Amino acid sequence: MTTASGNATGHPSSPGARAGGTDRWLRRMAAAPNARTRLICFPHAGGSAGFFFPLLKSLPGTVEAYAVQYPGRQDRLAEPCLTSVDELVDAVCGVLRQEPAMPLVLFGHSMGATLAFEVARRRERSGAGSPLGVVVSGRRAPSLQRTETVHQRDDEGLVAEIRRLSGTDDSLLDDPEIRRMFLPALRADYRAIETYRMAPGPPLRCPLSVFVGDADPRVSVAEAEAWRDHTDGELSLQVFPGGHFYLSDRPEEFSHRLTAELSRLCGSLPGRR
Repeated sequence: MTTASGNATGHPSSPGARAGGTDRWLRRMAAAPNARTRLICFPHAGGSAGFFFPLLKSLPGTVEAYAVQYPGRQDRLAEPCLTSVDELVDAVCGVLRQEPAMPLVLFGHSMGATLAFEVARRRERSGAGSPLGVVVSGRRAPSLQRTETVHQRDDEGLVAEIRRLSGTDDSLLDDPEIRRMFLPALRADYRAIETYRMAPGPPLRCPLSVFVGDADPRVSVAEAEAWRDHTDGELSLQVFPGGHFYLSDRPEEFSHRLTAELSRLCGSLPGRR
């Protein structure tokens, strides 16, 4: 199962692996036979690809959506977790280089927002091309550094942080077997994002869309608005009611507003599913 905070146990029932089963990193959320744009979604710390499945139900038929499946969870449970943003970005960029050419929009929530941003930077620097846009959610601007040490806590301290974010059913957090399955990936992800420091470099050339909950304990609206310094393109800020997992609390509203943002970034995208 996949909870809002991404304590993913077992195997996804709805999302499909990348066509042909040749790629462990991408899970298809929504097929689009007439796709003109590919949406790549990056989960939060401890999260899995299946987190996005209920959030993408109103996408236009011209957008093919995939979510990244990090190692160390669900069907990749036996694989070693990666513990740095650079390692994760290296892996995802390598996968995207193998994909057929198609305009991209990158979307990430929390830790995933940082990964989406860094993948976009890497692609622009390497000459792979700028995305049509990057949508970042539930994360402060990368220039706003903060000392955080959640990954150094014991298991109880790590679980206490997840409870604080109100993203997971307490009965799951209290289950010893489930905790044994998800805590290593959660700790690795927290280590990756808490040790991340943005390297100097030019701002993105593409537009940035910033989503944030008005009661998020991890990022204020002002910290979200500071993403403005990281693009030469247009910045759009949208504030939602709710906390860190506002998107799971209001999935239909989030889905429709994301679709509207995709339409703005990609041009006219007729025909919802």
